Amino acid sequence: MHLDNPSTGALLGALIVLLALSAFFSMAETSMMALNRYRLKHMAANGSRSAILTQALLDRTDRLLGVILLGNNLVNASAATLTTVITLRLFGEGELILSLATLLLTFAILVFSEVTPKVIGAAYPERIALPAAFVLAPLLRLLSPVVWFVNLFVQAILRLLRLQPPAAGPQPLTQQELRTLVLEAGRYIPEKHQSMLLSLLELENTTVDDIMVPRQQIESIDLEADDADLRHQLATCHHNRVLVCRGSADDVIGLLHVRRILHLWEAEEFSREALEAQVKPPVFVPSGSNLLSQLQSLQEQRERMALVIDEYGEILGLLAIEDVLEEIVGEFTTQSPQRSTAWAEDAEGGWVVDGGAPLRDLNRKLGLHLSLDGPRTLNGLILEHLQDLPEAGVSLRLDGVTLEILSVQDRSVRSVRLRRIRQVDPVQADSAT
Repeated sequence: MHLDNPSTGALLGALIVLLALSAFFSMAETSMMALNRYRLKHMAANGSRSAILTQALLDRTDRLLGVILLGNNLVNASAATLTTVITLRLFGEGELILSLATLLLTFAILVFSEVTPKVIGAAYPERIALPAAFVLAPLLRLLSPVVWFVNLFVQAILRLLRLQPPAAGPQPLTQQELRTLVLEAGRYIPEKHQSMLLSLLELENTTVDDIMVPRQQIESIDLEADDADLRHQLATCHHNRVLVCRGSADDVIGLLHVRRILHLWEAEEFSREALEAQVKPPVFVPSGSNLLSQLQSLQEQRERMALVIDEYGEILGLLAIEDVLEEIVGEFTTQSPQRSTAWAEDAEGGWVVDGGAPLRDLNRKLGLHLSLDGPRTLNGLILEHLQDLPEAGVSLRLDGVTLEILSVQDRSVRSVRLRRIRQVDPVQADSAT
């Protein structure tokens, strides 16, 4: 056998090798594009040689695709030429024979060199792309002039079409995309950690009004009270820091750290003047401001509490660092009776809830979908819907929940029974009729 006249067996072997090379290029292309870029970046940062090489190839996607497609097309063209030679040698000339050979080669390329390798590459991108990088990198250096020449025409066509390819590398994720990523990674992240991550993402859309303690529930002491009353208020307060007022809740002096007056109490030097000397001026934050920005501001000022005020300077509520932390990690402190938002499940599968319960807490802990666009408490939601003073015994339906007012006190809803509205299956409804 001479090199210029190889045997038919050698040609068939060469054809199989070409189909295998075509399959390699197809598999490498799909696996490279299907790689998780963030995992690849993590592996490269940990010193993986294959990951570093693969990342370098993906940083110039145009050159990578150029060398892959160049190799794939050269191999397929060579396979077509070999098929023609083998067909002429075995069956002679004939349009029908050549057409059948072309169809057979197309089928072989489609099944063995395109579809199957690409499915495998998409299913196992990391196992294939990382080793393939050691082949593609030197091949790219070898064919770099040809790839550069081809890309000249590619860039010219893109400019004519006024198309600007996106920058290489991982694209930045939006907040909603990052939220979806955390939700889909549930089996890799403990449920508690997943909940904390989602809560952190929600801080961007949370305002101070969403988590503040309403004005009516703020615990305070009155400096105008006599010494006995002051002692009683301090002895029965439920918080380490309390609001100090003079005469009325509108005249706020500041915040008092209860521990700072214990030594005066023990030394029997307690007095109104000594107490007032320990009061710290309050910090004010505007209503509707972003919770995350205010958290950073409090952190910079080394403050643990701030008063939320409206545009007229009226106090609306109290913002505490503990409430922000509970928004992220969940409840971990003991709440005072004034802030109790507990609920009890009744015998019929509903819940008896305090009227001052925040809607966000109800949605999160009871799996409801009450609207958060307007009022922030259950009492406010009912008042907005009724547009009248509530009465016990009144029921209404909102956002898939039945609300039954159980008791009313001081022109506000004291307690409510919640029940989910059962969704009727249309198929079952039709069969029942």
